[in-house]
Amino acid sequence: MVTGRPDTIETARLRLRPPTPSDAAWWVALHRDPRLWTHAPHAMPADDGVAGVQFERVLAGWVETGWHYMVAQDATSGERVGVGGLRRRGEALNLYYRFAHEVHGRGLGAEAARAWTAYGLEWLPTQLRIEAAVKEHNRASVAAAERAGLERIGTRVLDDDLPDEPPSAVFAAPGVDRVDRLDDDLRAQVLDLWCRVNDADGAVGFRPGAPRAAVDNALAAHEQTMAQGRSFVVTLRSAGGELRGVGWLTRSANPLLGHWLQISRVMTDPTRRGRNLGRLLMAGVHRQARAAGAELVSLDYRGGTGLGAFYRTCGYAETGRLPRAIRLAPGDDRDSVTMARRLDDLPLSAGR
Repeated sequence: MVTGRPDTIETARLRLRPPTPSDAAWWVALHRDPRLWTHAPHAMPADDGVAGVQFERVLAGWVETGWHYMVAQDATSGERVGVGGLRRRGEALNLYYRFAHEVHGRGLGAEAARAWTAYGLEWLPTQLRIEAAVKEHNRASVAAAERAGLERIGTRVLDDDLPDEPPSAVFAAPGVDRVDRLDDDLRAQVLDLWCRVNDADGAVGFRPGAPRAAVDNALAAHEQTMAQGRSFVVTLRSAGGELRGVGWLTRSANPLLGHWLQISRVMTDPTRRGRNLGRLLMAGVHRQARAAGAELVSLDYRGGTGLGAFYRTCGYAETGRLPRAIRLAPGDDRDSVTMARRLDDLPLSAGR
């Protein structure tokens, strides 16, 4: 089985890395900036010493578990711009983000939160649900949680809340599961999702308006390979159990190809675009592929959809392209593009 959880995350504009002792003074100054606590002034560390103790706990967390809160750096300049990440709080992973006042308004907190949530689903303990507790009036933090893929599940009184303070809203990330057989209820949900994705021009095997019966037949074909033990589906479901996405993983019948899995029919709820669901689903797919013993994963997509750019953010590299292989209509031919990724996050390289 592939192991080796990365400790650094790269996004379009950020490098998210473990803190080091040299970050201590900067970390303290960030957490002692009253401009960052306008929504809960009482929660700011009382003095530099308290903030320093909190930083030492973060360093200790990395030593104990190999993960904890991170430092966010500008990917170009290397300047430190914020902190955040995931740490265990009770039976959940607490998602936290705090960025310097000077970079507010640039969407960096949301960018980092999206990456940390996907990282948690792919690499951190599965029994711990990712949650964020946010004050309702802190609209920027609420928006960051929602853009990261979290959904509101209720409210909670925090340990440092004032007696007359309203409780915090609690948001939770979807969970991922491997499913080897579709029961009637899940099958109906998958079929409904597939049809909605088709009608939103989601490029999952059909044109918009495809007959439901045709999609049903395609789903039955997937069920046949599942029954043969050659494939399984990965589901992405909200904390309330609503289906948010699915993707299939299939192993070749050729034993020479048994160390990798083919990904297909990757689809997420089209009514929730912009909520990080595609990235979270791929994180779950990678997690389940590793659990199944795969070393590599591969997928094909229809050219002209922009999906290549998305898959590159998930660590994929293009490995092949068949020009004009997909004919959507007379005069509308698209390339069939193949991409692949190693599950140990090392670069792809040719064999002997």
